Amino acid sequence: MQTILGANGIIANELAKELHSKYTNDIRLVSRDPKKINDTDELIPADLLDPCQTSIAVKGSEIVYLTAGLPYNSKIWHEQWPIVMRNVIDACKLHHAKLVFFDNVYMYGQVKGTMTEETPFNAVSIKGKVRGEITQMLLDEIKANQITAMICRAPEFYGPRNTKSGTNSTIFYNIKKGKKLQVLLNDNTLRTLIYAPDAAKATALLGNTPDAYNQTWHLPVDTNRMTAKQFIAQCSSVKGKELKYTILKKGMIKIVGLFNPFVKEIIELLYQWEQDYIFDCSKFNTRFPEFKITTILEGIKEIINEFE
Repeated sequence: MQTILGANGIIANELAKELHSKYTNDIRLVSRDPKKINDTDELIPADLLDPCQTSIAVKGSEIVYLTAGLPYNSKIWHEQWPIVMRNVIDACKLHHAKLVFFDNVYMYGQVKGTMTEETPFNAVSIKGKVRGEITQMLLDEIKANQITAMICRAPEFYGPRNTKSGTNSTIFYNIKKGKKLQVLLNDNTLRTLIYAPDAAKATALLGNTPDAYNQTWHLPVDTNRMTAKQFIAQCSSVKGKELKYTILKKGMIKIVGLFNPFVKEIIELLYQWEQDYIFDCSKFNTRFPEFKITTILEGIKEIINEFE
């Protein structure tokens, strides 16, 4: 049994499809209101804030994937993420299940240079400090040989099929609506993005690779990094017309944040757009040289063609 905690988000959905396609038909989906992705999926409604419900959801699992996403609110993250991680770790320990944690890069803070698996945690945001806390909680359990687990870390993702991300919200959804695109702060810093289906496929591969455990892995990205200007130029090429965009400066973002809760929550993370954002995945590429990475152009084509 392979169990996905936090089912029905974009990563969980793509993960369920990949596991079913290549690894197992014995898949359990867990969330407050799980929905089947594959006909054979087992569904268990559960609240990961409840230790008993979490334990029941994990029981009988060989591998557990934690892909849960909490509401994008610093207060909720601070209050709830440590509880979720503690409950999941305890359940996996009790039932002798391996744990695969799908993580982000917030705990690194503002990095000058390249982010690698060895980059120290230096969070400068509330969300980053929370992610650092729960990640360290898991790392301590691994170091103490209390659990077999791994961390799969991804930068900002973009993708098809209702992917929720900053790039989808400011670029692709505006393309779909025929509106002017938006860029945060400036259009000349290099960005590293990961294609959501690639992130899920790589997570499934790592979860089913026994010698990959008790390590942190940066998931695979197209290393042909682009600025927002270059990215939008590629979108324009695929769309067949020039796409106009507006650069939102910090003052305007703060004003919008007064009325838009999501924008308000992104303000503490604007440092990610102030300088080049370089995420290194050479460890994964060396270990899995046959993995097919979706290029940025291929990803853009798939997303825009989905709108037609």
